[in-house]
Amino acid sequence: MENKIFQTIWLALFLILTGIPGLAWCSSEPLTIYSGAGLMKPMDELKNGFEARYNIPVRLIYGGSGELFGMIATRKAGDVFIPGAEKYVKDAIKQGLVRAEGQRSVCYHVPIILVPAGNPGHVQSLQDLARPGVRIALADAKAAAIGKVANAILKKNDLLEQVAKNVVVRPSTTNQLLIYTATGQVDACIAWEDQATWGQAKGKVDIVRIPSAQNAVKTIPSAVVTFSEQADKAQLFVDYIASAEGKALWKKWGFPIDKPE
Repeated sequence: MENKIFQTIWLALFLILTGIPGLAWCSSEPLTIYSGAGLMKPMDELKNGFEARYNIPVRLIYGGSGELFGMIATRKAGDVFIPGAEKYVKDAIKQGLVRAEGQRSVCYHVPIILVPAGNPGHVQSLQDLARPGVRIALADAKAAAIGKVANAILKKNDLLEQVAKNVVVRPSTTNQLLIYTATGQVDACIAWEDQATWGQAKGKVDIVRIPSAQNAVKTIPSAVVTFSEQADKAQLFVDYIASAEGKALWKKWGFPIDKPE
């Protein structure tokens, strides 16, 4: 009996030391990942791929990038922060909320003008967003990365004040922008290009591209939260979503891997 117990212990140690995928990392405590709501489609698949490969459970919390930033600052807990724009990670590093070392850039976020299918408001440019009578949705700049980016784009093109007069709703996430546009409640919004690949968008929205000189393409970053009690596993997740396998999923969902010109 003692020999069998002894053999079982050594077999378990052997499997761990020889690196059977996921066994050494097996844990009942999930990693908490704070992810921008607009990243939901690829992140759901990345979660599944990571769990299958490493046998580490993952809990995803979605929200506007600004909301997630505040959540980390208040809770002082969690493991990985993946906002919709690099500025949030830079600010989080300054405030000691995430680690500078080990941060990774995973892909790019491209702003576009999203309109209902058929473009009933005849919006063809940023300038058209300022035309009287056009109903516009812009995300809340304090809550969502795309809200802050949209304001920056409009300010860059001297259109912020004029377009503000046409804004009829300011939702807290980019996901809500898609709903307002796809259902025809607004004539246009400034959203992320990848949203046009979502199932809710197919056949219901069209894209109006913003010229490079007028646009503000953003980097999607990922970093380990300072308060993480599983920092090694958190870094493994950061590295995984920036790996070749991870980038293939980002690309599948419409996120450019190379910065658009």
